[in-house]
Amino acid sequence: MTILGDFHMHSQFCPHGSDDTMEQYVQKAIEQGLQAVSFTEHAPLPLEFTDPAPTNDSVMNWHDVDVYLKEGNRLKQKYKQNIVVHIGFEVDYLLGFEKETEKVLNQLGSNIDDAILSVHMLKAPNDTYVCLDYSANEFGRIVDLFGSIDRVYDAYFNTLKAAIASDLGAYKPKRIGHISLIDKFHKQFHPVRHIEPVLEEILDLMKQKHYSLDVNTAGFYKEWCGVSYPAPEVITLAAEKGIPLVPGSDSHLAEHVGRGFDRLPSDLLFSLPTRS
Repeated sequence: MTILGDFHMHSQFCPHGSDDTMEQYVQKAIEQGLQAVSFTEHAPLPLEFTDPAPTNDSVMNWHDVDVYLKEGNRLKQKYKQNIVVHIGFEVDYLLGFEKETEKVLNQLGSNIDDAILSVHMLKAPNDTYVCLDYSANEFGRIVDLFGSIDRVYDAYFNTLKAAIASDLGAYKPKRIGHISLIDKFHKQFHPVRHIEPVLEEILDLMKQKHYSLDVNTAGFYKEWCGVSYPAPEVITLAAEKGIPLVPGSDSHLAEHVGRGFDRLPSDLLFSLPTRS
């Protein structure tokens, strides 16, 4: 197994992250012998959408975007002899806000090298929105709101399917983030139905669209999860289907760059991110 880089990293511009600087992330990646990294900060939400997280800290602020891009470009030049630095965003798919999200992508897309499309927020039965990965307590509230654990899982996977099928314009990301993020609290909130069949359906949809898979190791280290997003057997299935695998630590601390890569199946072949 050869992993050339870490292509899912957050920075000091993430309100729920740390104060570690982008430069510290780059230096840590160089120490580990990585050849490339992608900063994929949580893109600002459309102005028409209100962050549903209890502390309203899901994404970076619009006023930080220019500073973030400028710092990324500075690091590209400073470390170009040592490592390739990509600057980009992790974009939230928001059911019902596709046109507004397309506007965000049109504002940001021409200035970045890499991007991930992820589902963190679900539309609830009462037409409010919820942040599914905020905390175990909040997830419990979401389960009550939906009526059962399985209904929350159904909503997540249906939203993920909609994200894959959606038209978000020319700058829609071509990599789908942590497709089993819904499992973050599965040891406490375990669905009745097995999720493997729907995950294979998700992979088939990604294959049809020529999308790549975020192989996300953060789940290994979550208290109520303990497994990557998605699980190693699903990653292997994706590889068998010919879906490009792009590794990412989803780090919010510099010391977590590359964390968990050694726990992935050793026979996998990984790809570099692409914007095409």
